[in-house]
Amino acid sequence: METKRTSTKEIIAYLAEKFPACFSIEGPAKPLKVGIFQDLAERLTDDETVSKTRLRQALRHYTSSWRYLKSVKLDSVRVDIDGNDAAKIDQAQADYAAKTLKESQEKFGHKKNNDNKGQKPYKDRKPSASKDKTDQKAKFKAVKSSKPSKPTKPKVEVKLTPATADAIIVGKKVKVQLSNSPMNATITEVSGKDVSVQLDSGMVVKTQAKNIFTD
Repeated sequence: METKRTSTKEIIAYLAEKFPACFSIEGPAKPLKVGIFQDLAERLTDDETVSKTRLRQALRHYTSSWRYLKSVKLDSVRVDIDGNDAAKIDQAQADYAAKTLKESQEKFGHKKNNDNKGQKPYKDRKPSASKDKTDQKAKFKAVKSSKPSKPTKPKVEVKLTPATADAIIVGKKVKVQLSNSPMNATITEVSGKDVSVQLDSGMVVKTQAKNIFTD
């Protein structure tokens, strides 16, 4: 009896070995077909070494990586588990991937800067010319911002309708409320009140039925 694969790294390496035309562990990644989790779950039904829960976690980790997000570009083609072309990435999907990548990189950079806060500064370091320029720009912005700004138009809120129980089915295109803004998604799995959806970026997210809406 084979040992169960529990770590995300092990499962991704296994997927890259079993489906090399779809997954990889180095080099450029390929954008994955929307709903690929269901295809993987069906193909690995008899594989006792990978549970659905661990598979979902590994897939979420894979599609959230910088390497993968960089591959989600306009007109790039998504592939299924056999490497066949599935669908082209549209502008909305490309924009969302770029936004997610930028936020992740900024978060990592911010954390790195915080880790360096405890270090002592170099002795006798003179202020650099670039710092003086930065200070001058900051003062200029402060003066500029003191001027009364033009009133901004209020944002128009999009009204969403909570999805009914019969509308929460696998393959259904819905809106999912994960933060302040609702995002387009496709339902990939339903388990009681828990619903797994795949965002247009390819990322798989687990949420609850109360966060699912229709237009």
